[in-house]
Amino acid sequence: MSTDTTPRPDGRTPDELRPITFERDFTEMAAGSCLVSFGRTRVLCTASIDEDVPRWMRNSGKGWVTAEYSMLPGSSPERVGREAAKGKQSGRTVEIQRLIGRSLRAACDMRALGERQVQVDCDVLQADGGTRTASICGGFLALHDALSRLVAAGTIARHPLHSFCAAISVGIVGGRLVLDLPYVEDSRAEVDMNVVMLRPVGGGEPSFVEVQGTAEGQSFSRSELDSLLELAEGGLARIVDLQAEMVSVPPAPRPAR
Repeated sequence: MSTDTTPRPDGRTPDELRPITFERDFTEMAAGSCLVSFGRTRVLCTASIDEDVPRWMRNSGKGWVTAEYSMLPGSSPERVGREAAKGKQSGRTVEIQRLIGRSLRAACDMRALGERQVQVDCDVLQADGGTRTASICGGFLALHDALSRLVAAGTIARHPLHSFCAAISVGIVGGRLVLDLPYVEDSRAEVDMNVVMLRPVGGGEPSFVEVQGTAEGQSFSRSELDSLLELAEGGLARIVDLQAEMVSVPPAPRPAR
């Protein structure tokens, strides 16, 4: 691989994350919410609780976590048309929201949740690459706080989330392995990959939920795959540390309505 040490377009080193912020309780109506920013990418994630489950899960003793994803019209330089106006979701939207749902479910004990459903909505306010990975990272915190409030209210006995859940992009751009790609890199990457990882809440070995690797401009070798995964693991460990720092403080009680 390239040994080029030239700074990336935004000045970062190849293994450096964009500035990340999590703003919990960005909105007050949903059971949990988080505004997540990865550089210029910003996604509002909310978690809403329904005291019911899909029909096919009734009487199973287990709950369900699902997700929806959308890009707001002004999230891109060219207006993004509302899919509701078109009457159907694009294949990209369906793919992303399924990824978010699968990732969050992997971190959750459905029996501890009980027969209720949590809907995590991820609305992209501004897109500059990595919207799906940001949605998973922020969606986890929104889900965490919604479930924490169920525990605090005595609705469920223990917290259903057994692991932290985070996601990040890695890729090969100009022959160089890079972490957390903004649009200017993602749009010209030879290889593009999204990695989702769990880390047990009480400590332990991280595990992968999903690895999506695509040869956009050229194929990649097994050694390159291993190097990309190693690069992703380093970034994901730092993101999970940020999540752990956030949830070390319980969410504030909701104001009376």
